[in-house]
Amino acid sequence: SENLYTLSPFRITIFFNSALGRNITFVRPAYFIISGFTGIPNIKFYYVFLFFVYIVSVVGNIAVMTVISLDHDLRTPKYIAVFNLAFTDLFGSSALVPKVLDTFLFNHHYIPYNDCLTYMFFCYSCLSMQALNLVALSYDRLIAIIFPLHYQVKVTHRFMFSLIASFWVFVITVTLIAAGLLTRLSYCQSVIINSYFCDHGQIYKLACNDKTPNIVIGRLLPLVILWIPLAFILCTYLYIGYALSKVATVQERVKAFKTCTAHLSLVTIYFIPILVTFTLSAKIHPNARIINLSLTSVIPPMLNPVIYVLQTQEIKVSVKKLLRIRKQSKITVKRVKMTISV
Repeated sequence: SENLYTLSPFRITIFFNSALGRNITFVRPAYFIISGFTGIPNIKFYYVFLFFVYIVSVVGNIAVMTVISLDHDLRTPKYIAVFNLAFTDLFGSSALVPKVLDTFLFNHHYIPYNDCLTYMFFCYSCLSMQALNLVALSYDRLIAIIFPLHYQVKVTHRFMFSLIASFWVFVITVTLIAAGLLTRLSYCQSVIINSYFCDHGQIYKLACNDKTPNIVIGRLLPLVILWIPLAFILCTYLYIGYALSKVATVQERVKAFKTCTAHLSLVTIYFIPILVTFTLSAKIHPNARIINLSLTSVIPPMLNPVIYVLQTQEIKVSVKKLLRIRKQSKITVKRVKMTISV
């Protein structure tokens, strides 16, 4: 209908527009409709739950970033990656959850076409960057345990900054490609996205012209962003385990693996749910897919700071030190006030 679609002039390049040169009307919708859950009563309570998870995530990740920023002892290459993980969790949650709440708690299911692609870009960029952050931390653990004498040389501040920056450039590039390929599609049937946000796979399935490039990128992205990073992390820990079994005593092995427990916990929490969702997406009910993907998007950002505070000795020591300094400063201020009053 005229109020639902706006016809786009052919200003898209030949690379992106498969409709160019063919007798096909290129239709771009004015907006998409995000459907969310279907047939579940009282589902708004679930979105309220997501809101509380988001608040905990924001507070926890800001706290971790603040501790790392204030404590000079934590300004090491490893904590550059931890800081970036907290930043990515905070940014990703803030890009996703407030919009989800606005969509479903306030019934704003309609989202303009360009806004939808922008929304998808930020959500997928942060979700992908979380996996690559875990790769950076696994490399840090590999060098620290296997080559402890060379750690200061191999893992420098410059190296870690460069690694994190290259990961961001890679993630932004592949996500832009995925978003750009969506602009070559003609949406002449439905504009209802069967997800809780502007989900890449659910968007290109709505198209009625050739979507082969979108299908290819849709299959490549999980491989590049999820399976390859996970394979690298698993190989890292297999190599660590093999090396320790050859040279270390039982106590030394336990001590070495204790430094990895926080990272292994993050890997488990992040990868298992999201891989199950993407691997079985065609076989599971849309409601189950939405629950799995939404929890995968909000639970790891909430748990990451908790895990690092509870399982990382340096963070615990730093928090205690900062609290002690704050307490001493309060006592000093109180004494000064008492002296002035006397």
